[in-house]
Amino acid sequence: MKEFLFSYYSILIISVEALAAVTALLCYKKYKHTVAKFFIYFLIYVFICETIALYTYQVEDGVFSVLKGTLFARNYWWINLTWGVGSTLFYCFFYYKLINASKVKVFIKIILGVFLLFCLSVIALNVNRLFTGLVPSIMVFSELIILFLVSVYFFEMLQSDRILNFYKSIYFYISATMFIWLIIITPIVFYNMYYTKKDMDFVLLQRLISSSANIFMYLTFTFALLWCKPENR
Repeated sequence: MKEFLFSYYSILIISVEALAAVTALLCYKKYKHTVAKFFIYFLIYVFICETIALYTYQVEDGVFSVLKGTLFARNYWWINLTWGVGSTLFYCFFYYKLINASKVKVFIKIILGVFLLFCLSVIALNVNRLFTGLVPSIMVFSELIILFLVSVYFFEMLQSDRILNFYKSIYFYISATMFIWLIIITPIVFYNMYYTKKDMDFVLLQRLISSSANIFMYLTFTFALLWCKPENR
């Protein structure tokens, strides 16, 4: 298991992301008139970003060897921007479309503005931090925002007739999956400082947890796209 995770971790994750992205493309016609089409765009975006992030495997002796010894030799900057910031932008937009409460919609705009200003401030105060590891403050703030959005969606669902057919709703599966994923992944961010070659036991544990969470998430998304029926909102 240890050797497998170290050797095939990236391939394993990119494979389930590819499965979700391909399924999303195949199901696009089914959801093209619903809010779910934006989630399809997002899955494709994630797959493309994760594929680009693999450039680090070509830095040592490959086509990107020119980056060796530079700040761009590691892909932390890319992950911080495309996932830490990019995913937050998407989920704010996505749930803005799903949530009905006008006051919450206004709050989403405010919290997104605060988040973007916060990210700019954090990066401006310590640019090097963007390149040397995941920025915990940005990641945690991002995940708390998404957790809030998911919670509001569930609250609205519980107060409506939609709860009667929740098991048919792709938005329920997306939200439930994200909620579980966030509960698992968010605590790991606080211990990311130990993700070094000096503590390989933690590296193995982190990869085991994150890979399990990601496989669960993308396989559930794949299932939801195939199982659910389009919902007009």
